[in-house]
Amino acid sequence: MSQPLALVTGPTAGIGLSFAHQLADRGHDLVLVARDEARLEALAAELRTSYGVTVEVLAADLTDRAALARVEQRVAANENPVGLLVNNAGFGLKRPFLDNDIEAEQAMLDVLVTAVLRLTHAALGQMVPRGTGAVVNVSSVAGYLPRGSYSAAKAYVTSLSEWADLTYRAQGVRVMALLPGFTRTEFHERMDVSQESAPSWMWLDADTLVTDALRDLEKGRTISVPSRRYKVLAGVAKYTPSSLQARFQGLGRK
Repeated sequence: MSQPLALVTGPTAGIGLSFAHQLADRGHDLVLVARDEARLEALAAELRTSYGVTVEVLAADLTDRAALARVEQRVAANENPVGLLVNNAGFGLKRPFLDNDIEAEQAMLDVLVTAVLRLTHAALGQMVPRGTGAVVNVSSVAGYLPRGSYSAAKAYVTSLSEWADLTYRAQGVRVMALLPGFTRTEFHERMDVSQESAPSWMWLDADTLVTDALRDLEKGRTISVPSRRYKVLAGVAKYTPSSLQARFQGLGRK
């Protein structure tokens, strides 16, 4: 049985790169979306050679509404439809809220929230009538913690995903939120954050994380929290007073 076409945003590094490789290895043809067209083309060539899959490249800056609209159109298309959407693109800001330029905050919101909202809407619009499909929204355990606008954005993504799965599961479409913790990727390097900024036991491997996430999707889980240690931490966070959680805001930001 052929696998559905998968579209992955932010596939050139980290968690997105692992999704691209593991989905290609499973036989999914791919649509890859990121800003850097050269990196996209290089990755596409590698995936075609290694796994024998078809790979489309769609260069787009998700902070640009016109570029985002082009991605929405591809996700919403009924011809050669996207059967699995992985909303993975994202970035973070190292400095506290008031130390950031508001346009930087807006750009982060555009990628973490607006793009996820609009692409999820586009995907569900063609998946629900067909009675099949799945969306994986990469959120974060940070959404359970008071860690600024990044956490607020991720709380939105988790809540949206939970609601959408409850609403459309009966119609054959799944939506799952993936909640990683600290993961060894380019994400923190781009923020100029050292991996020594958090204890070594808190860092996850991206490949293992994605393997577990795809397994959770197959099992029908609405929320995927990788590793036992983060499952425990996520559970504790839900019942820990915000005033106590706030003492750890600097963790992973130095």
